Amino acid sequence: MTRYEHTQIGYPLIWFPVAAAVLVAFGATFESSPHREILAVVSIVFLITIPLFYKLRITADNETLRWSFGIGIIRKKVRIAEIAACEPIRIRWWYGWGIHSTPNGWLYNVKGWDAVAITLQVGRKFALGTDDPRGLVDAIRRFIKAN
Repeated sequence: MTRYEHTQIGYPLIWFPVAAAVLVAFGATFESSPHREILAVVSIVFLITIPLFYKLRITADNETLRWSFGIGIIRKKVRIAEIAACEPIRIRWWYGWGIHSTPNGWLYNVKGWDAVAITLQVGRKFALGTDDPRGLVDAIRRFIKAN
């Protein structure tokens, strides 16, 4: 059976932290109070988020559905046999990007409003943001059927 693999780059999750870090660092250079160090730390934290969240990679095969952010430190997986259903959905803009709790369970997303809602056999739900919702749904259903 063919493996599914898709990576989505989250350009907003790259440019926003860069812009925020530059603005905070710029403000820190003109700040003459003891808050300069705090502003420098805030800039560094913004820059650290880039390699952690700049992309979302989703892979699936006969055994496992996996997804990971950025360089792969933040990653999750679920066995295909545990999946009861999946469907493409549109998420609300206010759910944001990154990892958030939503009415569809946990949402893992780096940009856009398309996602795939996944329901597990035990009733737990989560959603994966993707710009290829139809391809992901087709792959998951194909792997479920093969099991």
